[in-house]
Amino acid sequence: MKKAVLLKRTVKIGLLSVLLLTQGCISWVTPKVQSSLIELEQGEYQLDTNHAAVLFKVGHLGLSTYVGRFNQFDAQLSFSPQDMSQASLSATVNIDSLDINNDDLTDTLMGSSWFDQKQFPQAVFTSQSVIPISDTEFQFYGTLTLRGISKPVSFNAIFHGGADNWMTGKYTLGFSATSTFKRSDFDMGSYIPLIGDDIDIEIYAEFLKQSSPTN
Repeated sequence: MKKAVLLKRTVKIGLLSVLLLTQGCISWVTPKVQSSLIELEQGEYQLDTNHAAVLFKVGHLGLSTYVGRFNQFDAQLSFSPQDMSQASLSATVNIDSLDINNDDLTDTLMGSSWFDQKQFPQAVFTSQSVIPISDTEFQFYGTLTLRGISKPVSFNAIFHGGADNWMTGKYTLGFSATSTFKRSDFDMGSYIPLIGDDIDIEIYAEFLKQSSPTN
C-alpha cells in the first residue's frame, strides 16, 4: 500500500516537473510581439505561404454562406510604417488551387462559364494607394484582374504586430485583410440571386522580412 502511494506521488512530481519545464520552454520561444505600428520594421516582405490562408464566402439560396479556399498563392508587401502612403501590396492566386471539397463542382467552376482557368490561370491584385483608417488598419486601393478583366477593388488590412521569429530566423509581420466585390463585374454572373453576387474575401497571413541585397 505504501509503495503504491509512493509511486503515485513520484508520478505526480514527475508530471509536474515536465509541465514546469514545458511552460518555461514555451515562454522562451514565444516571440515578443511589437504591436505599435511605428515600432514595426520597414522593408520588403514576402508572404510565408506556410502560415497563410485565402478564403472566399458567397451566399447560397438565401439560406447559408458557402465557404471555400485557394491553396496556392503568393504576395509581396513593401512596408513603410513611418509613411504608409509609400506601402504597396501585390498578390497572385492560382485558380486551379480552388478547394471546395466537391470535385464535380470544382470541374464546373474551372470551365469557361466561370473561372475559365485554362485561359486565365491566375487572379492578380496590385495596390495603387493606401489610406489610413486607424493606427493599425489601412485600406489598400488597387486593381484586381480576374478572367482577364481588371476592376478597382480595395482590401481592408489590419497589421497585428511584428516580431523576430526564431522558427524562420526572420522578422515577421502578422496581417489580415478583407474585401468584397461582385462576381458579375468579372463576367461570372450565372445563377444570381440563387448564388450571391457579392464575394467576400478573407486573408490571414504572416509576412517575412527579406534581407537587403548586398553590394
